[in-house]
This record gives sequence, structure tokens and C-alpha cells, in this order.
Amino acid sequence: MRKLVKVFKALSDTNRIRILKMLEIRSLCVCEIRDILKLANSTVSKHLSILREAELILDNKDGKWVNYELNPSASEMYVSDIAPLISKWLPQDETVQSDAKRVQTVDRNILCGT
Repeated sequence: MRKLVKVFKALSDTNRIRILKMLEIRSLCVCEIRDILKLANSTVSKHLSILREAELILDNKDGKWVNYELNPSASEMYVSDIAPLISKWLPQDETVQSDAKRVQTVDRNILCGT
């Protein structure tokens, strides 16, 4: 039951749902997520940590960047069952739509330097 509760706790925050919806579009680094959500780095990092612990996302080091992406092959049954549902949720939500537009234009090289 602990693993199920961890997944639902991870999904119980608006910003974490927004992050998941953004990562459906493409992988992002902390500074890109921070820019879209307008939150502090530490807050974004905490949200990412919770999502990672629930196995909803993965982080991959790429040089100086850490890219966050959805976990396409989660070993946890709850995550593999719920991930397809999340992708269907909130298609008409204004915040999700606005975030999706920002994901297309946000540039880590401008935000974080190269």
C-alpha cells in the first residue's frame, strides 16, 4: 500500500501535475521548469524529487544538464497503470495549455547559460 500512497501523494499537487503535463511534450531541466512555473529552484527540485521517488519521472545527466522526463517503463504497477490516464487528463485546462506553449519556447541556453 505504501507505493500506491506515494504515487497518489505525488499526484496531489497542482505544480507536480503541471510538471508531468510539461514532460509529456519534452524533457526539461530544472531552470526551464522553474521559468514556466515561476517558482524557486529549491521548490522545483523538491517537486521533482517527489515525482522521481514515486517513479513517475526519470532524471538523466547530459553534460552539465540534468534532464527530467516521464518514466516510460516504470517497474511499479501503479505508475504504469496510471501514466496513460494522466496523459488524457486536462486537455482543455488553460494552465496546462499555457504551460505547453511555454515548453515550446523555453530555452535552457538562455535561462541557464551555456
